[in-house]
Amino acid sequence: MNVTVLGTGGTIASTDSETGAVPTERGTELVERVPALREYGDISVEQVAQLPSYEMTAETLELVGERVAELDDDSGTDAIVVTHGTDTMAETAYFLDATRRQTTPVFLTGAQRRPDERSSDGPANLVTAFAAARAFADGGHGGTFVAFDGAVHSARYATKVHTSALDAFSSPGVGPVATHDREGVRILRRPRSETEHIPDASLDPTVFVVGSGAGADERLAAAALDAGADGLVVNGTGLGNVTASLGEFVESTVRNGTPVVVASRCVAGRTTPVYGGAGGGETLRNAGAMFAGDLPAHKARLKLALALSTYSGEKDGREESDGDDESDGHEKLRALFDG
Repeated sequence: MNVTVLGTGGTIASTDSETGAVPTERGTELVERVPALREYGDISVEQVAQLPSYEMTAETLELVGERVAELDDDSGTDAIVVTHGTDTMAETAYFLDATRRQTTPVFLTGAQRRPDERSSDGPANLVTAFAAARAFADGGHGGTFVAFDGAVHSARYATKVHTSALDAFSSPGVGPVATHDREGVRILRRPRSETEHIPDASLDPTVFVVGSGAGADERLAAAALDAGADGLVVNGTGLGNVTASLGEFVESTVRNGTPVVVASRCVAGRTTPVYGGAGGGETLRNAGAMFAGDLPAHKARLKLALALSTYSGEKDGREESDGDDESDGHEKLRALFDG
């Protein structure tokens, strides 16, 4: 098996300094620290970026995506492992899964404890990623996954649920695709992409996330529109509700042609429009707002940006040629969220 490791930084590559932990180690050093990885096959290492994942930019995401696409076209690559910080690992995994349809399996992994900390989990997580890579590649399974703490999660559902625990990732509502222990990899459901594919997409459009909660109003959402937002994601409460003042703003925003997606700040469960009133989900749906289902707000932001670039003429600064094209784009956008 031939595995390409793409290093991007993160805690797995960080060491302490006078100013705090920063990524100092390259992917080559991470691999050399775990000799057992060589048991899985031949390894090549490339450094794509060197940053903490909370500094991940749209440009870096697309750079990683381009390299993944190139490796997928290379018949000599059987699997790809991306070392990454945990803060935005789930977002990078989702971006790759939504924009690519690679047949080569991709695994993102990292660490909660640095290499210079006691009981660093980076080596064990790398072994899980490589073991899953061999199991999935042997089975002809593609898609993007998060391999962490003995579990392999689909990019669609992987969510960081704890700030510091070693079992940092979960897949609320569905569970992991596979597990890894001393006996090897146990596949629980068919490994594949579980994300809606958005073709020819980019992160050029600007989408902001604003939150709702007790006493929240429309001022942050209004500031987002003033700053040039092409779309908004509202992180609502419960089934997908917002405060009355924010709800009224969402209604007027949708009427004026800016798409709004309503997510829920709950960790598990789907948005379900039920309630009336100024900020109720049913009122928002009747006004034209879209709903994220069980997709968390941070992934819904990526999805809306990607969808706008494909279906609303945002990519490369294009404008829709006529009203029919614009209407068709709106319908495709709505179908992607509400379908």
